[in-house]
Amino acid sequence: MIIRLLVMSFAISSITAAQDAGPAHNFDYDRNAPLDIREAGVEQRGGVAVHDISYASPKGGRVPAYLVVPTGKGPFAAVIWGHWYWENSEFRNRKEFLEEAIALAHAGVVSLLTDGPIARPGHVEDKTPLNQQQVTDLIQQIVDMRRGADLLLARKDVDPKRLAYVGHSYNASVGGFLSGIDKRFKAFVLMAGGLSDELDLKTKEVQDYRQKIGPEKFDAFTAKNAWLDPGKFVSHAAPAMVFLQYASQERFLTPERAQRYAALASEPKRFKEYDAPHALNAEARRDRIAFLTEQLNLKSLDPKLIAAVPDLPQPPEPKDE
Repeated sequence: MIIRLLVMSFAISSITAAQDAGPAHNFDYDRNAPLDIREAGVEQRGGVAVHDISYASPKGGRVPAYLVVPTGKGPFAAVIWGHWYWENSEFRNRKEFLEEAIALAHAGVVSLLTDGPIARPGHVEDKTPLNQQQVTDLIQQIVDMRRGADLLLARKDVDPKRLAYVGHSYNASVGGFLSGIDKRFKAFVLMAGGLSDELDLKTKEVQDYRQKIGPEKFDAFTAKNAWLDPGKFVSHAAPAMVFLQYASQERFLTPERAQRYAALASEPKRFKEYDAPHALNAEARRDRIAFLTEQLNLKSLDPKLIAAVPDLPQPPEPKDE
């Protein structure tokens, strides 16, 4: 499990530095293309509307999503949420943050919660070590999140100056890229995610994996994809504020490594560690909501609503293959 997460992490961060156009241009897309929003249904949750929608991906196919909308006319703040990729979790999809987004709707937040490529119908995972699909899926996810920002900012009830991103694990890494690429975001919450391939490549775990795969194959893949390192982007997040949340009960993302990731993020930033597994905990959720309340100028949320949001279950860690 750890090795798969590692490979996914640095495959995500390897594409830009080697290209003449510069890293950010690898995530360009046609902003004028139709969003082609389609709605499959809507559910009312205590005065909050949860729309089951999809929109067109610039990289092909459609992005399933929940669009959570408060009552009233706004202008509302907006948040894009990115789920974790823990492979045996039932919340490895747009459901991870749904209850949190519904709670925040009572504070005046429109939320977009997307399914990443791995959670979409018809996706077949390539489990071959160091495969191109890992890179393709990562780029698509970054571009699809940018397209999600287009969707939110096209709404007349959304304040374009109050847009934030929250990403967990894999999608924390995605947020690292977004922070340096897309300056429409005012704030980022990056939860328990790898933020530097350069640092990861120096670890014993990755070096052991290099020997297992074969140094020649490993080095060729990482050199080709060296531009996809989130550390090269999160260091340019300013002027956006970045809040980094990490867990102490981790095998690979140890407190020491988390602090080294955090050091790469540009100022202004905040860093906090929690006595929790990779799923984090209620304290982290309270801090996250307080941070969004401050950064997006929200009205204070009833503590009972926050307390009612269930914890994300932490599944057992699968054995390394």
